[in-house]
Amino acid sequence: MIAMRIEVYFDGLCEPVNPGGIATYGFIIYIDGKKVYDGCGVICGFNRNATNNVAEYTALIEALKWLLKNGFNNGKVRVKGDSQLVIRQLNGYYSVRSPRILPLYGEAVKLAEKFRHIEFRWIPRRLNEEADSLSRKAYRKYCRENKEKFLKHYSKYLISDRQRRYIYYLAKKTGTNVGIDEFTSKREASKIISKLLRKICY
Repeated sequence: MIAMRIEVYFDGLCEPVNPGGIATYGFIIYIDGKKVYDGCGVICGFNRNATNNVAEYTALIEALKWLLKNGFNNGKVRVKGDSQLVIRQLNGYYSVRSPRILPLYGEAVKLAEKFRHIEFRWIPRRLNEEADSLSRKAYRKYCRENKEKFLKHYSKYLISDRQRRYIYYLAKKTGTNVGIDEFTSKREASKIISKLLRKICY
């Protein structure tokens, strides 16, 4: 009997500032090349313990829990993420010292041990955009639902008028649609600008 080929893509974020922002996650499950499930959610908000790494580990844990709950522990599972820290820690290349991460790492290892065959692979961010978009979907939903409190806490970390104008200029120049809004952080805006500039250069 041929084992099912299962691919998991996971991602997490902490915006508009890391640490201390809104931590969210997203993941997608593919079985034999067919997408069967995706999930996303908010881990915590307005919390100094919220970090990108907490979000990344939570995304992975939620994905593994879903697979176990639905009886997919006997397939060949390949977990893919763009967090070098998470992937290298789970593969034993990096040690785990952070008090925030230790319990999450322990939970991820215990879940992984329940699978017959599981491997963890790093992928570049450009190959993980679907999981990233899910974590951003959860982030923006939370921001809309808590808009007043969000703007009160994080306004200084949000996209500047100068960044916004430059992004629109570059987007027009490259013919690119960009998704920025009132919840876009300065960090995210900088990444968008870099991506658009690469299009012009290449």
